[in-house]
Amino acid sequence: MVQRQVPNPAELLDLMKFKKPELNGRKRRLDGALTIDDLRTIAKRRTPKAAFDYTDGAAEGELSLTRARQAFQDVEFHPGILRPAPDVDTSVDILGGPSALPFGIAPTGFTRLMQTEGEVAGAGAAAAAGIPFTLSTLGTTSIEGVKAANPTGRNWFQLYVMRDREISYELTRRAAAAGFDTLQFTVDTPVAGARLRDKRNGFSIPPQLTLGTIINAIPRPWWWFDFLTTPKLEFASLSTTGGTVGELLDAAMDPTISYDDLAVIRDIWPGKLIIKGVQNVEDSVRLRDAGVDGIVLSNHGGRQLDRAPIPFHLLPEVRQAVGDDFTVMIDTGIMNGADIVAAVALGADFTLIGRAYLYGLMAGGRQGVDRTIAILRSEIERTMRLLGVASLAELEPSHVTQLTRLVPVSRAATKVDAR
Repeated sequence: MVQRQVPNPAELLDLMKFKKPELNGRKRRLDGALTIDDLRTIAKRRTPKAAFDYTDGAAEGELSLTRARQAFQDVEFHPGILRPAPDVDTSVDILGGPSALPFGIAPTGFTRLMQTEGEVAGAGAAAAAGIPFTLSTLGTTSIEGVKAANPTGRNWFQLYVMRDREISYELTRRAAAAGFDTLQFTVDTPVAGARLRDKRNGFSIPPQLTLGTIINAIPRPWWWFDFLTTPKLEFASLSTTGGTVGELLDAAMDPTISYDDLAVIRDIWPGKLIIKGVQNVEDSVRLRDAGVDGIVLSNHGGRQLDRAPIPFHLLPEVRQAVGDDFTVMIDTGIMNGADIVAAVALGADFTLIGRAYLYGLMAGGRQGVDRTIAILRSEIERTMRLLGVASLAELEPSHVTQLTRLVPVSRAATKVDAR
């Protein structure tokens, strides 16, 4: 028989605690974001379609991006039991310096178009978190402006070799003079990929007003207020800002870049030199032998060659080929701290986040980037504890199985018997 009683108000008060309302709208929505995908949802709601799609989209059918994200989802972890890890160390030494977390902020172009704080928010958040920040050649904040936002932290610079080589050389010298410690020489963009969302949206720099643009902007007045009342959007490496993004890239990039250009940049740059956009084992070994300091396995976030290799799938084979002493980093498709843990376990020394950072930026400016980093940090720490490892150095390939959806067909199996 259940014993019943008259409710005691004092006991009810102990059980029912009302949460104090958060009056700050930005803080309220960011606190409610528990995952990077939550930040993406907020970003989509708050950003005009053309700017959001530029960030969110990829090339052609967007197969490369979809596959890269799916590859991380198709991971099976193998935790150890009875291995207490109450405290975990997420720090790593990368390219001669420290990082408090095994990821940094990747280079992104046109960043202030997504949210007016742009690279300053990214660099400031990176400084606060103790991780590297990378400025793009197509960034909307100057090299010196990023240095001012992150005066004592680690700043890296991403370089495109343009048709006018002297522009690239001068940017390299400026980055060195400003104390940037690492150069990411990007090699996967001889021409612009076919970013169909941008073409369908008529996306251009600066934005061109159309009836559709105006209708889409009506429920997002804060974005237009920020855009129209802050300094003009400028690109240090370009002489003009008119035209579509693809046209701008085609004018800036040069399909003739080669190892000769790499040699010139190596002579100019005094710091660490990383090659970004490597997509096969042979190039990885050749670059190691050429004396660069490391590589980034990347298909440019799926924004260049659609159906390009999946960097995460490529990682174990590259690590085996280049050895343990050569720096291998990875980007593309990272949406969870567990993705980063899996990459480190399979041989990555470091990872870079691009869209995840921009989703936070669009969701809430500098505070949104801080939230991105906090979410990823929490997911990394929780995954490590559940795996039973106390430091990144304890992660091993045995902790991860890459489940396979896309199995390469053997070339031998595809040959036609001509007899």
